[in-house]
Amino acid sequence: MTDRSVSNHPTVAADDPSFSRRAFVLSAAALAAVPVLIAADPAVAAEELPGFPEDVDLYRSAYRNWVGEITADGLWACAPTGPEQVPAVVNWAWRHGWTVRARGCAHGWSPLTITAATPSDAKVLLLDTVPHLTGLSLDSPTAVRAGTGVTLEALLTHLEQHGLGVTAAPAPGDLTLGGALAVDAHGTAVPAQGESRLPGHTYGSLSNLVLSLTAVVWDEGAGAYVLRTYHRDEADSAALLTHLGRSLVTEVVLRVGANVNLRCVSRTDIPAAELFAAPGSDGRTLASFLERAGRVEAIWFAFTEFPWFKVWSVAPTRPLTSRHVTSPYNYPFSDSVPTVVADLVGRMTADAAWYLAPELGTAQYTVAAAGLTATLSADIWGPSKNTLLYIRPTTLRVTANGYAVLTSRAQVQRVVSEFTAYYRERLSAYTAVGRFPVNGSVEIRITGLDDPADAELVGARAPLLSALRQSAAHPEWDTAVWLDVLTLPGTPYAEAFLRELERFLLRTYDGEHALTRVEWSKGWAYTDEAVWSDAEVLDTAVPASFGESVWGQAAGILDRLDPHRVFGNPFLDRLLR
Repeated sequence: MTDRSVSNHPTVAADDPSFSRRAFVLSAAALAAVPVLIAADPAVAAEELPGFPEDVDLYRSAYRNWVGEITADGLWACAPTGPEQVPAVVNWAWRHGWTVRARGCAHGWSPLTITAATPSDAKVLLLDTVPHLTGLSLDSPTAVRAGTGVTLEALLTHLEQHGLGVTAAPAPGDLTLGGALAVDAHGTAVPAQGESRLPGHTYGSLSNLVLSLTAVVWDEGAGAYVLRTYHRDEADSAALLTHLGRSLVTEVVLRVGANVNLRCVSRTDIPAAELFAAPGSDGRTLASFLERAGRVEAIWFAFTEFPWFKVWSVAPTRPLTSRHVTSPYNYPFSDSVPTVVADLVGRMTADAAWYLAPELGTAQYTVAAAGLTATLSADIWGPSKNTLLYIRPTTLRVTANGYAVLTSRAQVQRVVSEFTAYYRERLSAYTAVGRFPVNGSVEIRITGLDDPADAELVGARAPLLSALRQSAAHPEWDTAVWLDVLTLPGTPYAEAFLRELERFLLRTYDGEHALTRVEWSKGWAYTDEAVWSDAEVLDTAVPASFGESVWGQAAGILDRLDPHRVFGNPFLDRLLR
């Protein structure tokens, strides 16, 4: 096997005058984006992994999550050439006391793949899905069969070529389908005024589109792990639709529908005080745009007053003022780190100049406002993929917390107003004592919930662990408000600040008029010093947000399908015990 240790950026010596803080920031981002794969010495592999399936590529690999906060060097990794090889790998791991962690693009924050404490000599085998588990074909005119290593960009491109698409999708195109389904990935969309759901579409998570899936599960009769296909009407499928990495799915069939053209208009002229005003306020509120268009996103840079606000709307024909876009990623000013932003980030991280957070926020807003005009991207139109995908791996890497607040459509403005008011007040309080815990942005999206009827399959099950699972106690809740706060890794006081926000959400939206659930892929369970560490949130708040019965059912199914916990890690074993 060839050495795949490659670099896609020039090497710059540290004593070279061109080596600036900006170069450091860009190099760090590129390093995090590309895992280093090193060919295995056959003799070493035979000694350390005796009896490993000979026909499966084996190599050493570094693991880096999106921001490089969870890393491990020199783990063993493999790349099965097809689903049929995966059970052989898993059975080898079970018999030799190893765990198997599926790796796609590693575009995530939380310790669902590996934990931060994973040593290089741990018996943890990374199973890379991207090299080969990438099959794509139409299973019917309204269904697509896809390997879980396929990226969302490749999937949506394939669908577009056949006149098909989805209502909403995450902004990054470099997510694998398997990773996206494991954490109920979502976009931003609810029905606009007068809009009806199209056949084959959903306003919920991507998991809600699954018709069937093939997973590696324990077979008691065979005394081994085997591939088994589950249809959406089978009880066990409900746990596998959003499994958090506690299983390994190799292939899925998704319900899809006719593609639509979307117009996306970006604005930077609406003050946050107006956009996020109290419910019942006049003016350009987020809820007013949601009513008219159904698809919105607010990106509110820290210490600024005017969010970057996107509004998508269904537009069968190109509006006169819109630019026709034929490919995704139409905001080049955010695809890479602009010089002014990189210089500020470099000073903040290298010199501990965190007090520059207000300047960074202003720079990010200025770049966005000017860039929208300069690139003619403030008003774009085209097939859905080309306006839905807009984040490349070269963007600024920041850490993020994440929550979904389930509520009724009529209460969206209330949730947004209450949260942003609390965020603004606490940020001002921290700033008053010389602390700057946030230097990124607040991001707000709105989606529908997971309605299994959208799969158009009699008896379809709802994903048990999707944050968009409907509340049995509150059937009137039909909407989720997604709230994320982004900041640079290592920012002082960030964990304490984010803990306060989390506590606010949990006590304010505690199941009476709304309910807070965590966003699996991002940051949650904060203590004052760390994330994914608060015992009360891990042991009580998170399970309670789904209900004891639902949580226990999901954990029980996943444990029965993998009784040896080959697909476990210390964090998942604690969370789903």
